[in-house]
Amino acid sequence: MTPLDRIRNFSIIAHIDHGKSTLADRLIQRTGGLSDREMSAQVLDNMDIEKERGITIKAQTVRLEWKGHVLNLMDTPGHVDFAYEVSRSLAACEGALLVVDAAQGVEAQTLANVYQSIEHDHEILPVINKIDLPAAEPEKVRAEIEDIIGLDASEAVLASAKSGIGIDEILDQIVAKIPPPKGDADAPLKAMLVDSWYDPYLGVVILVRVIDGSIKKGQQIKFLAAGTTHLVDRVGAFRPKIEQLGQLGPGEIGFITAQIKEVAQTAVGDTITDAKKPAAAPLPGFKEVQPVVFCGLFPVDANDFEKLRESIGKLRLNDASFSYEMETSAALGFGFRCGFLGLLHLEIIQERLMREYDLDLITTAPSVVYRIHLSHSKTEDAKVIELHNPADMPDPNRIEEIEEPWIEATIYVPDEYLGSILKLCQDRRGIQKDLTYVGGRAQLRYELPLNEVVFDFYDRLKSISRGYASFDYHQIGHRPGDLVKMNILVNNEAVDALSMIVHRGTAEARGRGMCERLKDLIPRHLFKIPIQAAIGGKVIARETIAALRKDVTAKCYGGDASRKRKLLDKQKEGKKRMREYGSVSIPQEAFIAALRMGEE
Repeated sequence: MTPLDRIRNFSIIAHIDHGKSTLADRLIQRTGGLSDREMSAQVLDNMDIEKERGITIKAQTVRLEWKGHVLNLMDTPGHVDFAYEVSRSLAACEGALLVVDAAQGVEAQTLANVYQSIEHDHEILPVINKIDLPAAEPEKVRAEIEDIIGLDASEAVLASAKSGIGIDEILDQIVAKIPPPKGDADAPLKAMLVDSWYDPYLGVVILVRVIDGSIKKGQQIKFLAAGTTHLVDRVGAFRPKIEQLGQLGPGEIGFITAQIKEVAQTAVGDTITDAKKPAAAPLPGFKEVQPVVFCGLFPVDANDFEKLRESIGKLRLNDASFSYEMETSAALGFGFRCGFLGLLHLEIIQERLMREYDLDLITTAPSVVYRIHLSHSKTEDAKVIELHNPADMPDPNRIEEIEEPWIEATIYVPDEYLGSILKLCQDRRGIQKDLTYVGGRAQLRYELPLNEVVFDFYDRLKSISRGYASFDYHQIGHRPGDLVKMNILVNNEAVDALSMIVHRGTAEARGRGMCERLKDLIPRHLFKIPIQAAIGGKVIARETIAALRKDVTAKCYGGDASRKRKLLDKQKEGKKRMREYGSVSIPQEAFIAALRMGEE
């Protein structure tokens, strides 16, 4: 067991792409965690998706040793959709390295993560990374950290994680400045369950931060929230390779396995204690995460439903911010209504289901949670309901008002792109709250309806500002809005996967955009296909896909024109009949592409 004053628990926080994972690589390499031969870029990003996209999705931990001290490092994601992972990691640490890019400076997500860290009373050490870039301005960034965040940056380490500059200095500062954890080795065991995932060889692996007492092999442990007891069969730490240990003492971060088959029993934030000598009260745990975006996931082949249920169950255990419930749809059969923290989160979950579990999925239009106030009818009293799926919209005559969720967004943007960003926020029904200048960049505060942000706001923001704008948001409650349900009809049949709730003012433009999109995406059939957008019984936009024409007159050469006429009329009759009974197949790509509502 390591003495408390020799332990340092810290996480790395930063905006996307400021070099967290690369810095983690260098720290592992410098402390001899892995030899040069075993080293690869972004060692801690162990999902294929993370490596391909160059982003961190799951927080990872690793145990390092430096000058007689044990350092437990947590690498956290930088993306706003995975802020939940960050909050969990911070709860298990006493300090944080704040990494800021020397060329980009402080960005929106940097701020959001710093405030989370300050809430946990952390010691924050600023690190100015990428100082070897030609565009680096370390002194300017140092001033920015002091102005915007209010941290003393006079001793900020100037580093380059890529070239390995300043790594020793960072390690020395961690030992010198981050406080050791507090804990009582003789008290009953109290440990926090930080994360859990399923390993095909070991069963469920549980990442724990021990607060009091110690956890050993062969010990009977109890999960307070789940109420289950288990026998610990393996205790260890990641360096980043798995190393087995005899026990984990107070202040230490490591993993245990306890022959648990179901990850469902290991809820993130649960308190682990000794079954024979339990702790008096559980730890405060983590606040329940609120999904922001909902969409339906359906298997392309109806026989895959059970497989989908199992796969979603396994993913949910590893990702506590993802929620789901069963739903059925007339067009798509059985599936699940899933809740996500944002569109990137949705995309990642969908991709993981396709890759890791080999499923073909159809995704319905993402929507947010609306609150609907219903007036009382003969059979029911007035009440408020939450609407997750636009297809379940109640009868419009009973709706008194619809409330939609709003967010407050903080956007940092260089001056030259300010005009087009203001226009984007204005187009999305935004209300400007504040515009200030910080270190040569504009800081915008806008209130926006979440509905407008969910689809492609982030992509538009990045493309307008050539990637220089940064964006962060938090929810500020529901407000009433003039909202209507828009249906998309293909060949006079409503496609419920494409129905959506839109603002009355933008409904026509949205509907027209959707019809034009689908016209290009749905392949031509042997009969004419009308595509319409409708609100209630009123059609607001229409496009028609022309029919493919088979040349029925090819066999006629010469002769009377009436022969050709007769063949063409016969063909016309056939087409008319086909249109009545023919079904239009919409390919899966068309669904997804149509939902990417961009103002192209």
